[in-house]
Amino acid sequence: MTVDTTTDVRGYLRDRPGAPYDGTPIEGPYRGHYRETYVFALPDRPLRCKVHEPRSELFRFDRTCFLSEDRLLLELRGRVSRIPEIVVLDEHVLLQGFIEGRTLGGGLPGALSPRHAGQLAVLFGELAALDAGSIGARRHCDPAGHPADGDAGAFLDGLITFTEQQVHRRHHDRFGSLFRELGVGEGALDAMRSRAGRLTGRPFSLLHGDLHRLNLIVDAADDLWTIDWELSMIGDPLYDLATHLHLMRYPAGQARRIARLWAAAVEGVRPECAKGWRGDLEILLAYKRLQSVYTDVIRGAIALEQPGPGPAPVRLPVTAHRVREVLARARVPLGLASLPSPREVMGAYDRWLRGVTASAS
Repeated sequence: MTVDTTTDVRGYLRDRPGAPYDGTPIEGPYRGHYRETYVFALPDRPLRCKVHEPRSELFRFDRTCFLSEDRLLLELRGRVSRIPEIVVLDEHVLLQGFIEGRTLGGGLPGALSPRHAGQLAVLFGELAALDAGSIGARRHCDPAGHPADGDAGAFLDGLITFTEQQVHRRHHDRFGSLFRELGVGEGALDAMRSRAGRLTGRPFSLLHGDLHRLNLIVDAADDLWTIDWELSMIGDPLYDLATHLHLMRYPAGQARRIARLWAAAVEGVRPECAKGWRGDLEILLAYKRLQSVYTDVIRGAIALEQPGPGPAPVRLPVTAHRVREVLARARVPLGLASLPSPREVMGAYDRWLRGVTASAS
């Protein structure tokens, strides 16, 4: 269920036949990249639920696949462990259960207990077992435009095209000068596309698409739950591992351990889905590093434009540090001979902000 305002939620709860509404407060908003989340208790159930409201003022940097996250989760019930419960109020209204606990974002950076690593491996195996034909939830895209099942190169090529067209080119007029000053040239994505053609073919499966710390919840029993399935898609199963490793920023030893757990879990259910994973993982990681450059450079600029804790010049050093770190991680796929210094990154953003201010006056 997607709502426009919390008033819509209260109105729905109040007007439900046979279910008195006692005015239970609605918590929120809890802000994510793309949505604001509101949490409330149903009058006749112990489970707390949540609804999402889109944050329309933000650009979308990721391709979406399924029309409804809630209907996808409903289909995954009993097939994937520890995911949000879906409460079906009627044929048109589904509510998503709120997982009580803490995110892995609250733990030590890089730390993942053996218990949680094992439960993550179970998730990887369960996803790999769901092949392209086993998911009936409706998708945005025309099936005729899907890459052929198992064509990992075409799958990555589609992601590169999305980043190129919907992130870089679409916003080039506004942010092109900033990319140029930071040394991000036009050819990095083309070079990445040529590497995509070398990927090994692997049968497609369901991907979560966004397995980072804030989407992994630890409950009171110390079990790991997976939330926020809005970026799920059908594609190369190795892409989920690459996305997870990129977003988690594990120490090198931990990253190798998680990769081996992924391989063992996938080989245990569909061995062909792990074919060539050792050689191909670095190609997918290189794409994720490039993707982060295009998204995080723009996100940093937008954050400086908007009101925040202190004026933009005070927040500029933090933004510059984050963006320089992203550039450093992508230095090889970007083909950068040298990195801009923190002062140079700050200068690039300062000039961009001055240009925006001047054009608005």
